[in-house]
Amino acid sequence: MEGLGDSVRKLLLAGIGAVATTAEKSKDLLEDLVEKGELTVEQGKVLNEELKHNIKKTVKENVNVSVKPSSPEELDELLEKMSPEQIEILRGRLDALHEKKAEEEGEKEITE
Repeated sequence: MEGLGDSVRKLLLAGIGAVATTAEKSKDLLEDLVEKGELTVEQGKVLNEELKHNIKKTVKENVNVSVKPSSPEELDELLEKMSPEQIEILRGRLDALHEKKAEEEGEKEITE
C-alpha cells in the first residue's frame, strides 16, 4: 500500500510542478505581449504625429476659409476679434483692392 501512497504523492508533486511551469511560461508570454504592445503604442504615437502634421499641411495648402458677415454688426464683431497685425493686413489688402478697382475703372473709361 505504501507504493500507492508514493505514487499519489509523486502525482500530486508532478501536478504542482506542471502548474508552476505553466504559470512561469504564462508570465513570460504575457511580458512578451506587453513589450510588443508597448512597441505598437510607440509606433502608433509616431504615426499619429505624422498624420496630424500631414493633415495640417494639407489643410493649409487646400482649404480657404472666407467669412461673409450678413450685417454690419457681424462685421463689427469680426473686426473687434482681430489682432492689430490682422487689421493692418486687412488695411493693406483693402488698399490694394481699391487701387485695382480704380485701375479697372480707368481702363473702362478709356475703352468706352
